[in-house]
Amino acid sequence: MNDFSRTYSGAQSMDMSRDAGLRKFMLGVYNKMGLGLLISAALAYAVGTVAPLTALVYGTPLLFVVQWGPLALLFGSMFFMRNPSPTGSALLYWAIVALIGTGLSIWVVMAGGAAPDGITTSGGRTLAISWATIVQAFTITAGAFLGLSVFGYTTKINLQPIHSFLFMGMIGAIILGVLNAFFFHSAGLELLLQFGVLLLMAGVTAWQTQSLKVMYYQVAGDQRSMAVLTNMGALNLYIAFINMFQIILSLLGSRE
Repeated sequence: MNDFSRTYSGAQSMDMSRDAGLRKFMLGVYNKMGLGLLISAALAYAVGTVAPLTALVYGTPLLFVVQWGPLALLFGSMFFMRNPSPTGSALLYWAIVALIGTGLSIWVVMAGGAAPDGITTSGGRTLAISWATIVQAFTITAGAFLGLSVFGYTTKINLQPIHSFLFMGMIGAIILGVLNAFFFHSAGLELLLQFGVLLLMAGVTAWQTQSLKVMYYQVAGDQRSMAVLTNMGALNLYIAFINMFQIILSLLGSRE
């Protein structure tokens, strides 16, 4: 890869990490992402432990909205939000946070003993989750995410060219995942996809962190663009964190 200091033309030097405005902007992104994680955890716990909410989500067609809603919103935004507003990007972020948080309740249900024998994945693997497993998975994810973010923030290597590879990789993983869920039911393919997505999310975390630095210097001073960038940056990092967490949790809870 090219040295980022030679390829990036928007900033005056590679001392961007020392810019007070950049630090404030990045802090805003991570604060919004952190709030999203807190709200997701609260929703997951509420839906997973309050019987009427559990029945509402898992006993009605609302389950399909929770399962497929985030994916539909993400793909829809690619076509209908080409020039998003601060309000539109914020609504997209919080809607996805709410849906994913609700969907995470399945882990709470399992940890609470509602499925003492575990559940079987689409690939035929048996998962058994406890509160200790959830805490362990979150700790591992948080540590890995922090390290990847620091790398993306401080590296002088240009990570921008990997964007297309990451995007196409995720599209391929989604397609294979759907095929495996409905047709193949292969435990081996499921594990391969999980490790693949884990690597992709690691790349997304580092790439997105660096991209936020680049885009900050392109839109600094434009409050509208800054607000949109904060929302979309928080969304990308949130999705990467959640995917990493769920894969690590699945691997730790596997009985295979």
